[in-house]
Amino acid sequence: MPPKGRTTSLAERNEIGEQWEAGQKDPEIAAAMGLRVWTVRKWRRKYAKEGRAGLASRMGRPASGALGQFPLEIRDTIREMRKDYSGWGPLTIRTELEDDPRFAGLRLPSRSRIAVFLKQEGLTRKYERHSKLPQTQAADPQRAHEEWEMDAQGVVKVSGLGSVSVINISDLFSRVKVDSLPCLGTSHPSTLDYQLVLRRSFANYGLPERISLDHDSVFYDNTSPSPFPSMLHLWLIALGIDVRFIEKKPPAEHSVIERGHQTVTQQAIAGQTFTDGMALQVNLAKRLDFLNTRFPSRSLDGQAPLVAHPEARHSGRPYRLEWEEAMLDMQHVYNYLAHARWFRRASSPGQFTLGAQRYGVGKDFANRTLEITFDAQTRELICLSDDGRQEIRVPVRGLTDSTLMGDLGPLVAQPVYQLALPFSRSTWREMMITNDLTGTTL
Repeated sequence: MPPKGRTTSLAERNEIGEQWEAGQKDPEIAAAMGLRVWTVRKWRRKYAKEGRAGLASRMGRPASGALGQFPLEIRDTIREMRKDYSGWGPLTIRTELEDDPRFAGLRLPSRSRIAVFLKQEGLTRKYERHSKLPQTQAADPQRAHEEWEMDAQGVVKVSGLGSVSVINISDLFSRVKVDSLPCLGTSHPSTLDYQLVLRRSFANYGLPERISLDHDSVFYDNTSPSPFPSMLHLWLIALGIDVRFIEKKPPAEHSVIERGHQTVTQQAIAGQTFTDGMALQVNLAKRLDFLNTRFPSRSLDGQAPLVAHPEARHSGRPYRLEWEEAMLDMQHVYNYLAHARWFRRASSPGQFTLGAQRYGVGKDFANRTLEITFDAQTRELICLSDDGRQEIRVPVRGLTDSTLMGDLGPLVAQPVYQLALPFSRSTWREMMITNDLTGTTL
């Protein structure tokens, strides 16, 4: 370790450059010369960029600047730290300076002044503003079908089928196991898979008032600090169903569906072999009926869910596949979006992405962060510049009932629909949907 306050001479700096040109690495040069790696790296970079002319010390301080009253070596060290360790913030850099023997006994800049200096040098990280999606508050349900919990279990190895992920839905109040859907060959069911199991659940039990979900990417844009609702989320809102995202990890929340995963697996899958997905689905339906009508539940004083709560056989809000297009109320979607806001940074050509749709706002907004809201009356996105002085409106894209319906639209629109052979995963899903269509013949 070099002595405290150690500085380098011009000859040493030249030697650093020469050793670097000879193929030596920074740590090797530092060890050979008794210098810190920080010091070697600084002068090696200056040598590479400016040659020998850049190795002379610059005395004095700049006329202005956030750290103009501090030695040049401190400023250079802060720059080097941030460039080499982009994740280090001002507090980390301040602490590292305290531990550096070169600066022992010297006055060091405060965390806030280091932050100002980093901004002045263009070394700050881009900060994305956060916003949350509007949602109803968590509350204990007081009646059947007030809230359903929905989740996909992790992959289960099923004899004869391989990897299967089962989507389960449970009614939080009555403990009725609403439905289970096996998704073969995937660990991450798609939006269409969730729509399938939900449509079957709606057809059998009616529409619930609310559905609670975790932050899986199918339900929630978990890649953005300012998320736009997913198509599945908007589809549920259009059907008049509230969506609530859990705020605590299980078992603090979603404990019912987490226990339900284990129960369904033990009852319908464990120790059994299935020839195809239909055989597994048939067995799931059979065991769910047993669990709902016969199996004693500890939380219901030893009664089966539909025995303890016979009113849970239907929510009273009927649903049919043939009715869905007419049931979708896009004004619900527009009103919901009107209570939200998003932040997006426009690219150099003046474009940004929101809800998987690309929008152009022009070069006046290029490289600027926009605050975006929605006008429910005109169905436009209102984009406000970061200084609040400029506004532009663009028509929203991709919000139609046919888009939200996914693969159901083509099926209900045609009097005759021929499924393709052999059955693919998508064809299997279509077959499951058409089984619930009135008058369908397969």
